[in-house]
Amino acid sequence: MTGTVNNNLAQRPEILSLEVQSLVFAGAPVLGAIDLNIRQSETVALVGPSGIGKTSILRIIAGLERRHRGTCNISGTVAMVFQEPTLLPWRSALDNIVIAADVSPEMALAALDDVGLADRSDDFPAQLSLGQQRRLSLARAFAVRPDLLLMDEPFVSLDPELVEDMMALFAKLRAAHQVTTILVTHVRQEAEKLASRIVSLDGSPARIIGDIQNTGAYFQLSASGVTSSKS
Repeated sequence: MTGTVNNNLAQRPEILSLEVQSLVFAGAPVLGAIDLNIRQSETVALVGPSGIGKTSILRIIAGLERRHRGTCNISGTVAMVFQEPTLLPWRSALDNIVIAADVSPEMALAALDDVGLADRSDDFPAQLSLGQQRRLSLARAFAVRPDLLLMDEPFVSLDPELVEDMMALFAKLRAAHQVTTILVTHVRQEAEKLASRIVSLDGSPARIIGDIQNTGAYFQLSASGVTSSKS
């Protein structure tokens, strides 16, 4: 594989500035000092062992976790894809996007078409497979047109072939929308295939132990500061 880091990355505006001093659950420290800055169009993977605190960082950024000490500054809007599809079971696929993303039915249908679900717009989540539900969650997040997309283990519990399909779909959508993304995964190969930058967490409490540019990404990452090709 070959890759070239975009030299203009440092000139892009900063989307996220996160400084966590600590996060404690029931008296047990979860996160130590965490400093994370992300610029426009980067795709940053947070990697580390399960339970290390990766999801807690996403929840802090999303404003869902407020028990930490520290600051989080975001430029623009945020959308999140949760580990389990958080869909409205009593609403159709189309309505799940219209309501959550606050867009017109026409825009919602276009978002479904982007993920190959235009012909399932009237179906309810229970009528969709897990892979289709994850596609719907992805369509809903991109329909928000976020400046920052947070993805928490979005490919977990899928078979390897479907994981490859979902990663390719995400790469296509990200390139089309040029959205800044933070991807949480405990699978190093997913980070290496999708991310322009890999941030590693470890320790107790968790801290950043590595932060590297990923110039060997498998998928085309021109929207994320890296271009690559498989050789």
